[in-house]
Amino acid sequence: MSNQDKIKKLIDLRTEAKLGGGQKRIDSQHAKGKMTARERIETLVDDGSFEEFDMFVTHRCVNFGMEKTKFLGDGVVTGQGTIDGRIVFLFAQDFTVLGGSLSETFAQKICKVMDMAMKVGAPVIGINDSGGARIQEGVTSLAGYAEIFQRNIEASGVIPQISAIFGPCAGGAVYSPALTDFIMMTENSSYMFVTGPKVVKTVTGEDITTEDLGGASVHSSKSGVSHFMLENEEEGILLIRKLLSYLPQNNLEEAPILEATDPIDRMDEVLNTIIPDNPNQPYDMKEVIYALVDDSEFLEVHRNYAKNIIVGFSRMGGQSVGIVANQPSFLAGVLDCDASRKAARFVRFCDAFNIPILTLVDVPGFLPGSGQEYAGIITHGAKLMFAYGEATVPKITVTLRKSYGGAHDVMSCKQLRGDLNYAWPSAEIAVMGGKGAVEVLEGRAMSKIEDPAERAKYAADKEAEYVEKFANPYQAAAYGYIDDVIEPRNSRFRIIRGLQGLQTKKLNLPPKKHGNIPL
Repeated sequence: MSNQDKIKKLIDLRTEAKLGGGQKRIDSQHAKGKMTARERIETLVDDGSFEEFDMFVTHRCVNFGMEKTKFLGDGVVTGQGTIDGRIVFLFAQDFTVLGGSLSETFAQKICKVMDMAMKVGAPVIGINDSGGARIQEGVTSLAGYAEIFQRNIEASGVIPQISAIFGPCAGGAVYSPALTDFIMMTENSSYMFVTGPKVVKTVTGEDITTEDLGGASVHSSKSGVSHFMLENEEEGILLIRKLLSYLPQNNLEEAPILEATDPIDRMDEVLNTIIPDNPNQPYDMKEVIYALVDDSEFLEVHRNYAKNIIVGFSRMGGQSVGIVANQPSFLAGVLDCDASRKAARFVRFCDAFNIPILTLVDVPGFLPGSGQEYAGIITHGAKLMFAYGEATVPKITVTLRKSYGGAHDVMSCKQLRGDLNYAWPSAEIAVMGGKGAVEVLEGRAMSKIEDPAERAKYAADKEAEYVEKFANPYQAAAYGYIDDVIEPRNSRFRIIRGLQGLQTKKLNLPPKKHGNIPL
């Protein structure tokens, strides 16, 4: 065979590999409104930047006639590319090849690309579209999953890991995405569950659809498994690019700092009027966020889950920042089990990847009731406290209105090593609200007053006295627990100045293998 024939053979094999499971299956994929694995990668990375690995790998299974059914690449496309000029490593499961089922060699391809990502310190993006383990391969397929899981665990907190679920993801396959930093799912075309509807029906008798059991809506709003819900794959690909723009390449680098076009000293008058005079009246915390951050750009994470707390990424003065904020317009911004877990995980991510944390506080306390206590609110609330106390990145806290009881401590207070703790004049930092405090402090005295009108006046007077003493930030400021009381419209300037001053912050934790976070 001449050299020209050998080159032609190479070109022919590449063409065959790029067809995956064949044109018929590609057409079927397109008919479902889904892209192929290579189309997804090419759309995601910078034009012409993708370098594919292991295109000629095939499976080694000889059971159940599998030796007669081989495809180049074996159902997963792996390689490296760039996004906005920064290197990333990728794998995309190819549903056109045996339903994207995972084999021993399929897993080895993913492990290889993850090992390379760890060696060079670059993010890993996994695009999931798979029917699960390849049954014909038995335990070697299961071993392949476990090899991937081990790498997910070792990479956690070292390089960013993003999972896009663009099709089925079931059984053991769900645990790799679950171990990564962010999961996104597409509406009506993706699902995740440990056991499918048929098994559920057999074991429990429950009759449930695939969508209701593990669809994007369920995992984005009820379980919190998915951080982002997408209308389609194109939106997901744009979101991955946007998300990565806020993140460093690895835990030893800083997040990219962009040139700020939004003036640092810009004042937004809406901040001076956004807090209602009535302390029980809600307002939208997102309006505060949009007014504070560069160009009103805020990438919200977990938008549909535990809406009483807001988490997400923005820039301030061009610097990437993670924002955690109570949402008074949903359940009064109270902390419950789900909100505590949501915020704790986000804080730990930011800390792992050197992203400063801005905390905006308006919290009336923890949600009371047997339901929350039985669900473990003590443990879940402790997760958030642990996360803030453990975090060594710059931490700036602004208390806008209520900051009551244990929830005050949990929301990045000075004693959890908050670097800069500011308050607006409307801040109320106390053990509890005025009405509840009076019932505790003056309950016995009020019970001795027989006349209802007199009793009501006594209670109102005592409440006013309590409010005058505690429903302001100055007592906390007198102890140094608040570094300054600031004019709301000046908050952006003070926060950015604080972030600039904290860029060289150094803080080391005591030597230990790792803490024992209250899981």
